[in-house]
Amino acid sequence: MSTIERKRRSTTLRIGNAGGYWGDDPEALERQVRGGQLDYVTMDFLAEITMSIMQKQRSQDSALGYARDFIPMLSRILPDLLAKKTRIITNAGGVNPAACAAAISKLAQDLGLKLKIAVVHGDDILPKLPSLRAGGAQFDNMESGAKFAGVAERVMAANVYFGAAPVVAALRWEPDIIVTGRVTDTGITLAAMIHEFGWDSGDWDRLASGIVAGHIIECGSQSTGGNFTDWRLVSSWANMGYPIVEVEPDGSFVVTKHPNTGGLVSVDTVREQLFYEMGNPKAYITPDVVADFSTIKLAAAGKDRVRVHGVKGYEPTALYKVSMAYGDGFKANGAIVISGPDARAKAEAFAEIFWAKAKHPDLIETSTEYFGWNACHRSLVQADDGNEIMLRLGARAKTEGPLKRFGKLIPALILGGPPGVCVLGGVPKPQEVVSYWPALMPKSIVRPEIARFDDASGKLVDARQVDLERVGSFRPDESVDQTATAAKQTIESVLSSGSKPSDSANLLPLSTICLGRSGDKGDTANIGVLARSPKAFAFIEQWLTAQLVKDFFQEICHGRVVRYKLPGLSGLNFLLEESLGGGGTVTLRTDAQGKTFAQALLAQHAPIPADVLEEVRSLASKEAGGISAHRGQKP
Repeated sequence: MSTIERKRRSTTLRIGNAGGYWGDDPEALERQVRGGQLDYVTMDFLAEITMSIMQKQRSQDSALGYARDFIPMLSRILPDLLAKKTRIITNAGGVNPAACAAAISKLAQDLGLKLKIAVVHGDDILPKLPSLRAGGAQFDNMESGAKFAGVAERVMAANVYFGAAPVVAALRWEPDIIVTGRVTDTGITLAAMIHEFGWDSGDWDRLASGIVAGHIIECGSQSTGGNFTDWRLVSSWANMGYPIVEVEPDGSFVVTKHPNTGGLVSVDTVREQLFYEMGNPKAYITPDVVADFSTIKLAAAGKDRVRVHGVKGYEPTALYKVSMAYGDGFKANGAIVISGPDARAKAEAFAEIFWAKAKHPDLIETSTEYFGWNACHRSLVQADDGNEIMLRLGARAKTEGPLKRFGKLIPALILGGPPGVCVLGGVPKPQEVVSYWPALMPKSIVRPEIARFDDASGKLVDARQVDLERVGSFRPDESVDQTATAAKQTIESVLSSGSKPSDSANLLPLSTICLGRSGDKGDTANIGVLARSPKAFAFIEQWLTAQLVKDFFQEICHGRVVRYKLPGLSGLNFLLEESLGGGGTVTLRTDAQGKTFAQALLAQHAPIPADVLEEVRSLASKEAGGISAHRGQKP
């Protein structure tokens, strides 16, 4: 049967995810394949910094440059995969998809199996940068506007974010496994839907729904209870279930997981994941379609089942995003642990002693962080604020020299300050800093490529470029929702009055009425705040302004805070610009990706009206009873 004549699916398509990053649970793929029938499994291994790591590996050995962890994962389930006719689509190919395909082929031969492998590549434009620039591509920083010329000679990796189109083209060969380079996290999921259902390239609503499905499952167990605010509701962490979407031909789908696995799928776990790394919700831009997250509708559909529908989409832009990494000097971090009593005071004294000695004109940035724990003395000493402080010291410089001196001074603190100190490691060594450079380029000047891997020759065959069927000129609405600061003044008056709140308001942590999830994109963090009830959303819509969030994070956020409303998901999304110390590997902070920001915001106290509190508690009681009933327990 030819590709054109291929019968299109009219039944439910089941797609599971088995990995959200390079280093995710190595047993997730086995659980997904053996846990039940799936048509496809997608796995995401790539992040911006991962590409530069893989480029370094390939420069040292031409057979490297891909996610080698994928091969042992595959070895445990390859016979099951073929028997169940489950296909895998993964970007494990990194910067060397052909080498990854060769490793998979060798594995199959060693197991006595015949495997069909397709490859998507062409995203690695590092060797082409000079010619592309000569042809007019600018590659200026899409976030800061900085000129590319300033970093051009230091670029270590440059990869185009392709979408679903080349994966769909490769699927026409009916392969068992597709290995890609830098294809978007959502694109590897959307491609299976386009291929199976025969969706048109201009069917924006269905494509947008596929993008939303890909976004929900792309981070592995984050949508099945991982990093969930209400983590006490999650069961069996050791046997964590990974997400599955059951997609209908009209684009609607159900999020679920295999039965008898741990975790939790609920409207709230799905809502939290939707807010993860969200920018402007009305313009979630991908190479395939622009999805409007504000149109998403969610509904509980049974135990560990959530239905998603109503997603609207629009024509995509005529541009590809390019992720680059470039050398940006060096950094070093070191730490000592100071025990009590008076741990914090002693830690501050050590920091003062250290920086008096370590001061150097070539240090371009320094950092001092205090971590409070109670690990050394355990129950021997009780302290309200912890009995130890880990003093973490960091510095950046353009060259290694100043950092070598910096590192030697850290262990020198041990005998030259207050008592009760223990060592963490030896002398910290300078590490090369690789910074992130996002850019845009016209789709018209680069083409994704596909090929089949031939076992006999060990080479790619039937290589061809993929022509994009259509691109558009969509431009997102840049308007933002910045509400007035009157509500901020309300809480300030409550806090400054020195008296208890009135009977109509309860000064309680925001987590009492909200959930939260945070993530990163470069030096910008996003925080999604999701109300637990309709009245709670009405309250935070008025009270939790962009200015108030800026005030809360004033020590961390050095740029503006932008707020977006998503009434359909009862949530607010905040973008905190210049809040991650440069982000990625350049930052000296421990939380380089803003993962803890949501928890910090939820810990802030808000004057919660009594009727809001009553509604939230009533809904929580019903939800807890439902979960207990699902588990066979009494509520």
